[in-house]
Amino acid sequence: MKKHNIAVVGASGMVGGELLGLLESRRFPVGEFYPFNSGRRRAFVKFRGKKYACAAPTLEALKKADIVFFVSTDEVAERFAPRLAAAGVWCVDDSARFRLAAGVPLVIPEVNGVELKPSKKLIAGPNCTLTGAAVALAGIHKKFRIKELRLATYQAVSGAGKAAMGELEDQLRGYLRRGAAPAKGKKFPRPIAFNVFPQVGGFDAEGHSGEENKVEAELKKIWGDRRLKISVTAVRVPVLRGHSLAVWARTARPFTPAGLKRELLRAPGLKFFARPEDYPTPLAHGNRTEIVYAGRLRRARTSPDEFQLWIVSDNLYKGAALNSVQIAEKLIKL
Repeated sequence: MKKHNIAVVGASGMVGGELLGLLESRRFPVGEFYPFNSGRRRAFVKFRGKKYACAAPTLEALKKADIVFFVSTDEVAERFAPRLAAAGVWCVDDSARFRLAAGVPLVIPEVNGVELKPSKKLIAGPNCTLTGAAVALAGIHKKFRIKELRLATYQAVSGAGKAAMGELEDQLRGYLRRGAAPAKGKKFPRPIAFNVFPQVGGFDAEGHSGEENKVEAELKKIWGDRRLKISVTAVRVPVLRGHSLAVWARTARPFTPAGLKRELLRAPGLKFFARPEDYPTPLAHGNRTEIVYAGRLRRARTSPDEFQLWIVSDNLYKGAALNSVQIAEKLIKL
């Protein structure tokens, strides 16, 4: 099998570390390996048993790669990805910078992998929150056309980075020592230990959070359906890893629970639990898991054309690093 030179921008970060592990465990055919970080501090990563020093990215250094994974900031992706793509280098970008850009495919391989084409060198990966819904509901949407989708998210702190995970752990330790949670947090707008709050990102003029707006816009693009109406309440919860979603979906075409179940059971990248008591949880199904999990399917009592579902996925794997690797696995077969 042909080997491909790989660069990872953000290799020393949390998602970068997960990506390196996945490239190894999934035996991606890596030739030369080039790790990069911001360059502001000295950092090393281990890959295939070898220790590598991370360097600050430059255009010339990145051009040595056949595929560049961006697991860094919007600014870094904007600086390098378009020029690399124009030079013929595949760029798989996990930042938000190009997700809604015209001409840039926003891809979850199980859902819209057909968008990957040799002529499209820059590919965006989606927001980690919507990934579970996009995978679990894609088949149902195609067959019954979801016309309205309501989501309540339960988002793990790892979605806000390594420092956010540390803040939850510090607050929990502090509570055990002092018997009280802190009055305010540093990484979050409220204390996160023993708490939940309905804010992920800042708010717009209408009171919608940044995360809620991202979920709406990106899911419409992935499914290719601008008619779809989406309403989201994004909530941060004191869970280290694994995002959960409560879903209410109304369909344009009549369904039966059995028909929905058939679509869920054959959905690629999804494990559906048919028995209501076998629902997934982030603790059991959101930590280094490579598929999406769903359960608690039932017809809603608010409308005969509405159903409910519970979804769990690993925000660092399927919501980020794994999705990027799966994109690259498709690219090398084009």
